[in-house]
Amino acid sequence: MAYRDYKLSLFVRIFVLFISITAFVLAIYKLDFGVDVLKSIIIVGLLLLIIVLSIRSIFKFTIRRYSEMDRFFESIKYRDFTQWFNEDSGPKDIRELHRGFNSINETIKIVNKEKEVQYLYLQKILELVNTGIIAYNIESGNVLWVNDSFNQVLNIPTIKNIQFVKKRNSKMFTDVFETTHVNGNTISIDAENEKIKILISNSSFKVKEKEFKLIVLQNIENTLNQNQAEAWNKLLRVLTHEIMNSIAPITSLAETLQTKIRLSIEDPIKNQVDANDLYVGIESIRNRSDGLMKFANTYRGLNKITNLNLSKASIHTLFESISNLLQPSLHSKNIDLQFKLDNPDLQIEIDTSLIEQVLINLILNAVAACKNIEAPLIKISAEKNIEGIVIIKVSDNGIGIPNEILDKIFIPFFSTKKNGSGIGLSLCQQIMFLHKGKIQINSIENSGTIIRLVF
Repeated sequence: MAYRDYKLSLFVRIFVLFISITAFVLAIYKLDFGVDVLKSIIIVGLLLLIIVLSIRSIFKFTIRRYSEMDRFFESIKYRDFTQWFNEDSGPKDIRELHRGFNSINETIKIVNKEKEVQYLYLQKILELVNTGIIAYNIESGNVLWVNDSFNQVLNIPTIKNIQFVKKRNSKMFTDVFETTHVNGNTISIDAENEKIKILISNSSFKVKEKEFKLIVLQNIENTLNQNQAEAWNKLLRVLTHEIMNSIAPITSLAETLQTKIRLSIEDPIKNQVDANDLYVGIESIRNRSDGLMKFANTYRGLNKITNLNLSKASIHTLFESISNLLQPSLHSKNIDLQFKLDNPDLQIEIDTSLIEQVLINLILNAVAACKNIEAPLIKISAEKNIEGIVIIKVSDNGIGIPNEILDKIFIPFFSTKKNGSGIGLSLCQQIMFLHKGKIQINSIENSGTIIRLVF
């Protein structure tokens, strides 16, 4: 509507100018300046004045709107959103223009307030988190932003420039500010004569052609100590429980045998000792002691594997060795053990004895899963995918693993078997970690399990 009024006003002014110029031209040709000079001059003068006033009106009419827009853009340029443009007086199109300017200013002020609230909210969050965060100018070292957690972790006062840390502790400065930790690293730093472990990562970013560095770190010393203490408590509880279960019957049986022997010594005729009873009792003590030794060895087995004896190994030879070892016993249980290798020349750099141990463990688990299955079948295969990754697969058609325990099977000492130690899969996982590989398990209850060793 306002735009239509603007066009109408402009058209009227241009029309008046056109009529004035036309009248002026006609007057020049029609008036007789020789007969009536004064009248002719007055008429021409008036027409000329009307032409000048029309041009001036069009000029002011046009310039005023550009002037208003220029004033608005000037306020935007200098971020002055407090200006208020009059909406109550003046031409209708100007008032409409002012309403648009005021609306834009209000919108910008609302957006700025929202940004300010978000910034304060984010700043408060970053202040409250336990993770230390700092951002600084790489060239000058001036700190753009730092939270209290960062200062607390490094045990330093508030800093304006990172060079302060260099003067205070040069090694800490090198480890934290100069070393690259793109993917996140765990490092130890000395803070006030106390060595602490921190998890640290950093990245760089640019703001207005200036390059900044962002460092995020977290003190994990307490977490590690707490986890270690919890692990020791769990270990001690399990050890205490299992050892007491073995020691109690051994002690009781030993006391019984001791009493019989003592009574026999005091009165051999009345209290004769049956040699067979002694043998059975001592055999029971020996068997239980052996069981206790085996249990202790399973605990020790979790920690004794730390180094690998790597060499190029033939997968075909590996499969053949396992087949010779396990086929006789599985044949007697009517379990079909099949090996599949599309490329007989496939080789992989592994510690052969440890990977044999892993495969034997997985196959024996598969045997247990196929115990009451009709036509039990265990398949072992190996392949190299298009990315050059070697994958050894162990699959069975056994009872599968229930979903509720699938995420617990690698927890040490967790076992669903009545006499299981819960060590086997944990040991397999540790061996694969040492090979920089992983174990992937897909299992469907009552349908079977597929375990992939990804190297």
